[in-house]
Amino acid sequence: MRRLLCLTALLCLSMAATVAEARVVHEERSLYRNILVQDQGRERCLLFSERRRSGAYQTCIDREDPDRLVFSYVRMMFAGLLLAPAPERILLIGLGGGTMPRVLDALYPQAEQDLVEIDPAVVRVAKAFFDFEPTANMRIHERDGRVFVKRALLGEQKWDLILLDAFTDEYIPEHMLTQEFLEELKGLLSEGGVVVANTFANSRLYHHESATYRAAFPTVASLRESGSFNRILIGLDRPWPEQATLDARASELSPALDRFGVDIESYARSLRTEWSFDRRARVLTDRYAPANLLQGRSVLGPLQKE
Repeated sequence: MRRLLCLTALLCLSMAATVAEARVVHEERSLYRNILVQDQGRERCLLFSERRRSGAYQTCIDREDPDRLVFSYVRMMFAGLLLAPAPERILLIGLGGGTMPRVLDALYPQAEQDLVEIDPAVVRVAKAFFDFEPTANMRIHERDGRVFVKRALLGEQKWDLILLDAFTDEYIPEHMLTQEFLEELKGLLSEGGVVVANTFANSRLYHHESATYRAAFPTVASLRESGSFNRILIGLDRPWPEQATLDARASELSPALDRFGVDIESYARSLRTEWSFDRRARVLTDRYAPANLLQGRSVLGPLQKE
């Protein structure tokens, strides 16, 4: 018992020391959220939260090795390149610190990127604190992602790679979780295009998200790394390719992605078009709001592991 108490005390002291080491370099309250930038060791991190200092990072960069992608979910989102290996037009909804646009520009300097971020303060912080420098091929749109998508549909615009990262540790905006929204995204895909979404790995919405993506796309694949709180869902408007095709594309992409720590060959083997979720889960729609599910107990029982 004494040994257990000592270990517990040491763990608490270690955690307290880690928190104490974080240095706030910027803090502001924007129209939409609290924004906090912290330095901790060699990493600089961005936090969004309605609860100040919640400790859930949105973006982190390694100041000594800027190419290294710190978060596993960011690395996993590049699995979309297995389905669209040479994108010429890229749409990203949710800027964060601007990590993904920077990497995509390094990989595909000729590709056009449309970057949608509702909060002008996030754009300013990304530029000021995370070395985000928009290139001539990047267009920043400071507006709601759903509004942008609807207008793009009217303009009959198309993208080869659509990345959906409107995500915080607390929620995904409910109007960007519904079947109608996902079908709108599907309507923006070029021939051979792909939608890649950062979603929850553990939440009351897990089963509902799964059912909704299944309803919106003919083909959906899931990717999750052990221990990650995020999972990546990939939606296609076409059949899933053969494993040999994925392996060949991974082999071609691997040399360019290695510098960023993206194990694309592992992702090619780990993507699954079948995974465990409750088939009774109701599909999320514009009339059936996800926010309703976040109140009270889930009626579907415990979450299932993928």
